[in-house]
Amino acid sequence: MNSLMLMLGRLAGLGGLILCIASLGLRLTGKYYLAGFQVGTLLQAGTAIMVAGCFCLLWALAEGLKDRN
Repeated sequence: MNSLMLMLGRLAGLGGLILCIASLGLRLTGKYYLAGFQVGTLLQAGTAIMVAGCFCLLWALAEGLKDRN
């Protein structure tokens, strides 16, 4: 379970980072929409995915510390 949460956290963090960078790049080029979604909504979704990834990594860290005791 620990390795699954670690992998899920890394993938979610990377996916969220890519979505945030893409939305920032689109906004800097003057585009406000991508596939019917506002760029600000995509930025918020990327942030939420990164937060979920941080939660998974924190869970994996806490499980690792619990196993040591």
